Amino acid sequence: MITSLSYSAGLLLLRGSTTAPKFSKWDTKLAAYVCEAINYPRMRKFLEENNISFSDSVIQAMEAPHFTDRLTLRDYQVEALAKWEEASRRGVLVLPTGAGKTALAVRAISELAVPTLVLVPTIDLLDQWEETLQSHGARVSVLGGGRREYGGLTVATYDSASIGHAELGNKFMFLVFDEVHHLPTAVFSKVAKSSIAPYRLGLTATVEREDGLHAALPQLVGPVVYTATHSEMSGKYLADFETEIIRVSLDPIEREAYEGLIKKYRSVLGKYRLRVRSPKDFQRLVILSGRNREIREALLARSDAQRLAFNADGKLKVLASLLKKYQGEKVIIFTQFNDLVGSISRKFLVPAITHNTARDERKEILEMFRAGAYRCIATSKVLDEGVDVPDASVGIILSGSGSKREYIQRLGRILRRKDGKIARLIEVVTGGTMEVNTSARRKR
Repeated sequence: MITSLSYSAGLLLLRGSTTAPKFSKWDTKLAAYVCEAINYPRMRKFLEENNISFSDSVIQAMEAPHFTDRLTLRDYQVEALAKWEEASRRGVLVLPTGAGKTALAVRAISELAVPTLVLVPTIDLLDQWEETLQSHGARVSVLGGGRREYGGLTVATYDSASIGHAELGNKFMFLVFDEVHHLPTAVFSKVAKSSIAPYRLGLTATVEREDGLHAALPQLVGPVVYTATHSEMSGKYLADFETEIIRVSLDPIEREAYEGLIKKYRSVLGKYRLRVRSPKDFQRLVILSGRNREIREALLARSDAQRLAFNADGKLKVLASLLKKYQGEKVIIFTQFNDLVGSISRKFLVPAITHNTARDERKEILEMFRAGAYRCIATSKVLDEGVDVPDASVGIILSGSGSKREYIQRLGRILRRKDGKIARLIEVVTGGTMEVNTSARRKR
């Protein structure tokens, strides 16, 4: 029987061989040894090293993309690309927001000149990638946002690609994962596992995830092969920056309410001898709350206390003085909760962007901000990533999570080169509350 290697629904099928690699298993129904398509290079290597003659019908690749012009890269982009090429064109590049990760990837796509799938987490990024690739003369297909087409150069959302991963797996030889930290989830990782693509490039400003799932990236994409920080690039490629923390106090009424809520939360933890010292501990607490009413109410009390600290009235007074101080600058105000965004918008008459803001309205606000018609915008988490935010020189964090990624993304929003002007990221933190630890945790 002739040995054959084929592809079906994200799997490699090896038929007609009495020898098979350990990473495959026998499937009686398919009458073949099977493994995930990501193992395609390993499978071919195994067959060749064991002198097994075989037919290969796996690749059903489309026409390679063509670019009409060639990008000029900065020296660090050239270095990053060289490191990736040395790693067999597999790996993750960690670069700050505003450092030109997209341009670097476009250069890699044009030089490899093989069928390429670019994956992005949001519709906004889908549009930005399509526009960028087209600006360099490439013909682009789009999968996502109501469009379902693919060709030799396709841009897709992680959501859309995960739905159609089985039919896409043997059509592309190069995968580009923008904001690659989104990839290692149970759903999205299927796209990487079901693809035969030997070339893989991950892009992110912060590779770490608090749940630890980034440990899967070396297998899905490749190791981190190049890293540059904001500090290393400030001054030459990004703006010099300064950070500042301003502490405010809860007023007496807020303080009394806060202490009552925290006391309730801690007493329940003490009753059940529970300690929360890590995100994993907190996740365990959330799971327990599904079966225990007291623990559920304690978590609600903690949430209410957090909201009190994050939305303290004293923050709006500080914000008023900061807006007056930096009235000639472009300012972005970041918050954790939408209700505070609304209060800021009404009190200071500034445009607000939340996840509830219509796409066209958000685009118009950002265009007005870019043009200078708006000097200040307020937003919650929706602008942390996946949106091309115009340059600003001052960022004010009124509240946020303890996520390192969120902090770095927000810092990146104010670091685009500004002709020697120093960028400033200012945190307004409520003293004597859990927000102090939250602020410290995100900068750790």
